[in-house]
Amino acid sequence: MHLIRGLADLNLPEGGCVATIGNFDGVHIGHCQVIERLAEAGRRLELPVVVVLFEPQPREYFFPNEAPARLTRLREKLARLAQLPVDQVLLLRFTRGLADLPAESFIQKILLQGLRIKHLVVGDDFRFGKNRLGNFSLLRQAGREFGFAVVDTPSVLVDGRRVSSTLIRKALEAGDFARAGRLLGRPYSVCGRVIHGAKRGRTLGFPTANILMRRKNTPVQGVFAVTMCGIGDHPLPGVANVGIRPTVAGGRTVLLETYLLDFSGDLYGKQVEIVFHRKLRDEKRFNGLAELQVQIQRDVMTARGYFATSNSTPSSGS
Repeated sequence: MHLIRGLADLNLPEGGCVATIGNFDGVHIGHCQVIERLAEAGRRLELPVVVVLFEPQPREYFFPNEAPARLTRLREKLARLAQLPVDQVLLLRFTRGLADLPAESFIQKILLQGLRIKHLVVGDDFRFGKNRLGNFSLLRQAGREFGFAVVDTPSVLVDGRRVSSTLIRKALEAGDFARAGRLLGRPYSVCGRVIHGAKRGRTLGFPTANILMRRKNTPVQGVFAVTMCGIGDHPLPGVANVGIRPTVAGGRTVLLETYLLDFSGDLYGKQVEIVFHRKLRDEKRFNGLAELQVQIQRDVMTARGYFATSNSTPSSGS
């Protein structure tokens, strides 16, 4: 899979491509089915499969303080897409110029001139162009005029409800990781590189591996029983805190801190994956480090109990 940053760097055959456009946040089972069906069209037409993404996502551009928490960072999203039959990801910067592009110009500039589209898959609620005036009906009309097919994305149901990124966020907010996993098609996890922190965990007897979340808000917040993948042959159990550490920091930077049970070693610079299994409690502010230390000891005991009695062996989210 090739990442293409901007229309100018597209390298497509004369016949064009088949494509889909969306956020693909979480790359859940619904997204996977869309891409599998798109790939079928690509094989039939003998054309490459292209996924078009916007960065930032449109809602993040228009409503930066109200946009929903991302399930996956861009790097994680691209890693998931690379596991699917995708030939190219076209990443378009969502700027004022793109936001102000009339719907008809979006079709001409991006779909016809840029992608030379032959088969397009989008949701029937897909809106585009200035003031979101472009819709599925307009795309169908353009397809008839310019000779490309426009197909609606299929609905994938779990427990009678349509799979969506919003539904997954609600499951994570409720601490229902089993349901979130069914919707995602894999356990919910966060990937990142272990960075140096303030090393306060060492002074408390619980050294942590820290990952900067690089986002304003997260779909999970609190203390969790987790496993870390990417170190050795097997997932390592631990306790993770996702939040702003109100007792020791109280800032706005969201950090994922993981204490591994019965592990010692240097993890700095390692690329790891933290898989979430169970929420233990909400993040809270304590009256000093001594009180925090006592609570961490309780969290560790609770996590040990969970892993001792869990029927499922901790496994990678990959």
